[in-house]
Amino acid sequence: MLKKIISTLLLLSFLSACAPAAPTVDPVSTQTATPVIEPEPANWWSDAVFYEIFVRSYYDTDGNGIGDFNGITQKLDYIQSLGVNAIWLMPIHPSPSYHGYDVTNYYNVNHDYGSMDDFKNLLAEAHKRDIRIIIDLILNHTSSQHPWFKNANSDPNSPYRDYYVWSETSGGGKWHEGNQGFYYGYFWGGMPDLNYKNPAVTADMLKVTDFWLNEVGVDGFRVDAAKHLIENGDKLENTPATHEWYKGFYSEYKKQNPQAYAIGEVFGAGSSVVKSYTGDQLDQIFNFEMSSGFVNSANGGANSGITSAFKFAFMDMPDFNYATFLTNHDQTRAMSTFNGNLDKAKLASFLMLTSPGTPFIYYGEEIGMSGKKPDEDLRLPMQWSNAENAGFSTGTPWRAPNADFATVNVTAQFDDPNSLLNHYRTLIELRKQHSALQSGDAVLVETSNPAVFALLRKSGGQTILIVANLGNAPIADYKLDLSENILSDGSLTPTTLFGAGEAQLLEVTGGKFSGYKPFTELPPYQTYLFEIK
Repeated sequence: MLKKIISTLLLLSFLSACAPAAPTVDPVSTQTATPVIEPEPANWWSDAVFYEIFVRSYYDTDGNGIGDFNGITQKLDYIQSLGVNAIWLMPIHPSPSYHGYDVTNYYNVNHDYGSMDDFKNLLAEAHKRDIRIIIDLILNHTSSQHPWFKNANSDPNSPYRDYYVWSETSGGGKWHEGNQGFYYGYFWGGMPDLNYKNPAVTADMLKVTDFWLNEVGVDGFRVDAAKHLIENGDKLENTPATHEWYKGFYSEYKKQNPQAYAIGEVFGAGSSVVKSYTGDQLDQIFNFEMSSGFVNSANGGANSGITSAFKFAFMDMPDFNYATFLTNHDQTRAMSTFNGNLDKAKLASFLMLTSPGTPFIYYGEEIGMSGKKPDEDLRLPMQWSNAENAGFSTGTPWRAPNADFATVNVTAQFDDPNSLLNHYRTLIELRKQHSALQSGDAVLVETSNPAVFALLRKSGGQTILIVANLGNAPIADYKLDLSENILSDGSLTPTTLFGAGEAQLLEVTGGKFSGYKPFTELPPYQTYLFEIK
């Protein structure tokens, strides 16, 4: 009772002038809660490397062809060996679809993936390894099979009628005919939008976040479709009302758990849009502009994409408080974009893992899994070995693995020092070891050649110079120029942390350098990290 009273008081500022919330339809789990881990220093995500997992496709332990929570638990040693220390799980709630973005019960797990006890065991085992877990939080809409909507759709006087957006007449393609009028669903009719102009909806969804943070013990949320929360006429994304709602949301989930992390999906967001959501609304937003820069520069062999993304970030987000990635579950996989070119895949991951921001790796990206639309083929079973079904399942997989699993798999790459998997491992470990790569400032270095990219990362007394030949040919015609006064004068020794060879001394005058060439020639696709002392 005391906890309910405290929770009610915390909500007052956010829900003033609202009627009491209608009773929730979802049954709250009565299972024993996993103890919440002790708080650690704020902003743990600043030092995190995340791994995005589609549970259905990761590892199947019971032979029914569907990945499960126990499968991820069994693979935690592998995940830990990769070096990541945080996991994002795509939707885990009950749902009529394979993907889970249409939720029917916010207080339970999808039984295709196991029980709530299985999930809590996964959490406990991950936390033992200092691995955090965040889950997808679908705020924008429910399933049309959710009890709230079924009740609202059958009775115009239902207490849940105002949980959704209704009209007596159709307003076009995003309006769908129900039993009692037309309802709004931005994505499709099976996902009716929730009505956040109704304070009762907010109150119920805050009960959901409290349940998962404090009764189950997750470490935070990835907020799906964050920009679409509250439409205003023809303006369907990033409305002022949406931003105002997130300000209240931020305050409330931080009260529920000050260490909770929430990251928003704002598809296509550049740095200016990212900035508009961070600070007092969500902890971070995915920077799609930076993602495109990594992939396009690696694929096209020119620094224009990544340089442009950095320049916008310098202007809008100089604290680099955003998340980076190459591709996610909605996009053509990186290796397919690169047409199977391993050098380009290594180059793109190098650019991401040495850049500012919190990196997210999509499962299978670390071994070069490929995939193109439809969406199901972007989310194929993880390729563990060359055994039947790619070692994913002893049964018939929910969807057949990619045909290249015989050669592209974890087992084949695990002990190969030149594999993409060990390339990821090495870079993640270097990122952990060097604060300049995690949280350091970033300064672009001019290269005089569009196929060469260079960046200086600096944190406290540590300075790291990043150099990459983005092209498929050796380059001798280049020179590195630093125009900002940020280094100590003298002959500085570059120690090679990544890449082959011993670089030339770096002469610094007035805190700057010009005409520097660490090597006479840069081999094709070669990447380097130099610690400048």
